[in-house]
Amino acid sequence: MAAPKRRLSRSNTRKRRSQWKAEAPVLQVCPCPRKEMIRPHHLCTHCGQYKGRQVLEP
Repeated sequence: MAAPKRRLSRSNTRKRRSQWKAEAPVLQVCPCPRKEMIRPHHLCTHCGQYKGRQVLEP
């Protein structure tokens, strides 16, 4: 296995890690009357609809 020849400096490590960013989840408005925010391609937990049709009982 490959092993590093020498330790990376703190600045180089931090430069590499500066690209690790958390992203806010993408949300869409549910077409139900409550207009809840849901993730795309997911079931609305409040009204039980998916793509405009009733899948679960509310």
